[in-house]
Amino acid sequence: MMKIDIDKDIRKAKTIPSKFYHNKKVYEKLKELFNKSWQFIGNTDFLEYNNVSPDILLEGMLDEPYVLTKTGKNIKCLSNVCTHRGNIVCEEACKTNNLVCGYHGRQFEIDGKMKFMPEFDEVKNFPSKDDDLPEISMEIWKNLIFVTNDKRCDLSELIGPMAERLDWMPVDEFECKPELSRTYKVNANWALYCDNYLEGFHIPYVHKDLNKELEYDEYYTEGMDNTVLQIGVGKDDETVFDLPKGHPDYGRNIVAYYFFLFPNMMFNFYPWGLSINVVKPKSSEYTEIDYFTYVWKEELMGKGAGGDLDKVELEDGEIVETVQKGVKSKAYDRGRYSPKREIGVHHFHLLLQKYYK
Repeated sequence: MMKIDIDKDIRKAKTIPSKFYHNKKVYEKLKELFNKSWQFIGNTDFLEYNNVSPDILLEGMLDEPYVLTKTGKNIKCLSNVCTHRGNIVCEEACKTNNLVCGYHGRQFEIDGKMKFMPEFDEVKNFPSKDDDLPEISMEIWKNLIFVTNDKRCDLSELIGPMAERLDWMPVDEFECKPELSRTYKVNANWALYCDNYLEGFHIPYVHKDLNKELEYDEYYTEGMDNTVLQIGVGKDDETVFDLPKGHPDYGRNIVAYYFFLFPNMMFNFYPWGLSINVVKPKSSEYTEIDYFTYVWKEELMGKGAGGDLDKVELEDGEIVETVQKGVKSKAYDRGRYSPKREIGVHHFHLLLQKYYK
C-alpha cells in the first residue's frame, strides 16, 4: 500500500513516491478522487445551434456518458444512458424535439423526463421518477460549463480565487475558436504533466523563447485551497493586461495569469484571451490534454507570453515524457522541493495527500 506523506513545511518535505506516477493499482484508485471533482466540459456555445450535445466525462477514467440539453435558456446536464436497458441515448449533437433511444424506442423530453415507451402498457407503477434520465450536477461561471458526478461542494469554492481576481474580465464575451483547439497526447502520467505546469522553475531550461518574454525573478506562485495561481510578469509593457485601478496587480506588467484548479484543469489568461487545458488521464502512463481557445482581443494573438502556445505545449510534452522514464527507475523514489520555485508542486502534492484515499 502506497502512502503519501508530504510535510506541510516545504523546506522539510519530500515529493510524492515515484510509484504514484506509474503503478496501475494507484491509478485505478484515482477514480474516486476524480468522481468528486468539478470538470470543465466546454461553454454555452455548444448549444448555440443544437439543443442537445453528448460526450463522455473523462473517458478512460470516469467513462460517464452525459448529454447537455437546452430548453429555451435553461441548460441541463443529463445522464446519456437509457433507463430501460442501459443503451446510449443520444449519439451526436443535433436539434431535436425528443431524445429517443435507438435500442427499444424509449423517448424522453429534452429535460430528461420519460415521455413514451412502446409495449409497456401492462407494466405496473410506470412511469416513475426512476424512468427519467438522471440529472448530473452542473454549474456555469460566466459562460463556461462545469459538471461533477458526485457533488461535494459548490463550484464557487473551487473557482473562487480565479473569479475574484478576474471579475473585471468579460470572459463570457470571449469567442470560442474550435479551429485553434486541439488534443495533445503525452506518454506520461497525468500528475507529472500537472507537476510540470505548476512551476516556472523549468522555463529558462525548457522554454527558452518563452523565457525571453518573462521576468523570471518576478514569477509568482501561490497555493490557496484547491487552487494554485501563477503570475507571469513581462519584460516590457507592449503585450500586458490593462488592469483596472484598484486591482491588486495594478501598475505591474502582467502578461499571464495561470490558474490550476485541482485536480486537472488549467485556466491560462493572456491579454488576447483564454486557453484552457483539461488533463485527461487515460492510463497510468498515458495522458491526453484537451486544449480550448477563447479569443478576447484577436489583434494580440501571437504576441508576448501567450504567443506560441503550441511550441510551449510540445516542449512540455517532451520533457514530461523524459521524466516519466526516469521516475520508473529503481534508483529514484522521492526528491525535494525548491522553497522558492516549487510552491505550486508542493501545494498540489498536499492536495493529493488530502484527497487520495
